[in-house]
Amino acid sequence: MKLKEIREKEVGHIQHELGEKQKHLFDLRTQSVTEKLEDPSQLRKARREIAQLKTILRQREIATEKQAEKEKEKAAASPAAAK
Repeated sequence: MKLKEIREKEVGHIQHELGEKQKHLFDLRTQSVTEKLEDPSQLRKARREIAQLKTILRQREIATEKQAEKEKEKAAASPAAAK
């Protein structure tokens, strides 16, 4: 999945997809241990997709924190200016 496609999705959907990818990675690791894994590059791809999902979630979290901080600063500045 492309980063652009992931960024267009809602947070809840990304979190659900993250859970599915983590389960898939667990299955791949299990197959790797039992030597039934056909394509070892799947492990790398799964880890990369998980990292991308987590990165986008964290970016959104930081953006909401910054927005909340700006709103607090505006609210704190408004009463001071009124006096």
